[in-house]
Amino acid sequence: MKALVLMSGGVDSSTALGMAVDRYGKENVIALSVSYGQKHDKEIRAAEAVTAHYSVEQMFLDLSRIFEYSNCSLLQQSTDEIPQSSYSKQISETGGQKPVSTYVPFRNGLFLSSAASIALSRDCGVIFYGAHADDAAGAAYPDCSPVFNNAMNQAIWEGSGHQVRIEAPFVNMNKADIVKTGLELGVPYELTWSCYEGKDEPCGKCGTCIDRAAAFAANGVADPAIRMRRKGECKE
Repeated sequence: MKALVLMSGGVDSSTALGMAVDRYGKENVIALSVSYGQKHDKEIRAAEAVTAHYSVEQMFLDLSRIFEYSNCSLLQQSTDEIPQSSYSKQISETGGQKPVSTYVPFRNGLFLSSAASIALSRDCGVIFYGAHADDAAGAAYPDCSPVFNNAMNQAIWEGSGHQVRIEAPFVNMNKADIVKTGLELGVPYELTWSCYEGKDEPCGKCGTCIDRAAAFAANGVADPAIRMRRKGECKE
């Protein structure tokens, strides 16, 4: 069995990559990193570093043209500021009835569909991606929910002639549980990047920075990426 892993360079996808390598061996894993018109390339560079750590093949795909009509705050053309608040606060402001402003329209649907085509072409029978329960909460990121995952898995399974399936190992887990899993696997979190801003240091104020800090704190460990940057050992 060969696996294709959607690899963004953050905690979730890096843990998924580590899990796939542990399960199938590095020679049977391909990492796929997607550009979607985001405001910076820090996450792509982190994806390259983590993938190199595991010595697996990495592929790149540019889907930025598809998202050029969106005003999502993560995108280059957006006129909106990236919120500097926790996801729970953002969800409370919307009443949990609509996605947060950092939701890129149907991004996971497009990523998974594209990955399915590549998986078929590269003889990969499974696609890993890092959707988790925290992102799905309160409709913040509806394309991370179990319902979405099951529907996409069924569509890809049928549309591939029963050759490719999706595996979302964290869809019912929170980020603290993902970090726990990754620490057990020895995932190189010092190489990862989660912040929505593209500055030299993580902002510590956006939803994903807050979420990441809480996940490491819940496991009683300091964020390795922050520790490495403070020591000047990890340069972006």
